[in-house]
Amino acid sequence: MTPQDRFTLVTGGARSGKSTFAERLAAQLAEPRGGRVTYLATSETNDAEMAARVAAHRTARPAAWTTVECPLEVPAAVREHAGAGAQAGSAASGGPAGPPVFLLDCVTFWVTNLLFAGGAFGGSAPPDEGFNYEKDLLPADEERAASARVSAGVADLLTALDETGATIVAVTNEVGLGVVPEYPLARLYRDQLGWANQRLAAAADRVYFLVAGFPLDVSALAASPLSEPSVKESDQ
Repeated sequence: MTPQDRFTLVTGGARSGKSTFAERLAAQLAEPRGGRVTYLATSETNDAEMAARVAAHRTARPAAWTTVECPLEVPAAVREHAGAGAQAGSAASGGPAGPPVFLLDCVTFWVTNLLFAGGAFGGSAPPDEGFNYEKDLLPADEERAASARVSAGVADLLTALDETGATIVAVTNEVGLGVVPEYPLARLYRDQLGWANQRLAAAADRVYFLVAGFPLDVSALAASPLSEPSVKESDQ
């Protein structure tokens, strides 16, 4: 990682060490700016287990960090808090104002919230029966609208980063490494998160993949992308 890395994407499986690694990265990037980090929290506490997880994350964060709850409006939160974070960092460090450091944790919940926004697919609240194993195909109009919300959200986040000059460490998950999900909604989620991860990774300065707590610098290991094949006249 270098000071020029303004956008870092951290991905991996569950309990791979993503959040811990991302927090250390954000803290390191924020050192010249007074150590202040704006934590963009996208999870919603719909049950006791999630509430306990959120509380544990809050306790582990440095007291100087600012937490912003933004289950849906992540780009708006970046725009709103970019200037305030820069001024706070300047006052703490005694140096000139600089772009703030954001830690987005996580893209996974954000995509979930975007998919269910506006009551799509019955909303995000758990069903009364306690399960949701519907195998029928999803309503095509809701599926298209949900996909468009995810695409627009990711594009707007990248635009907000360019507009504000902010530095961000974003955490996401790899959910497509196992079996194909049995249910249409799970397949839609897997696909949309995969596409979102690809778009974010393509724009990132550095991408890390966490395996059992060990970070792999995927951007350094990646091969050069293959160019599109040229079309010969004989192929037309």
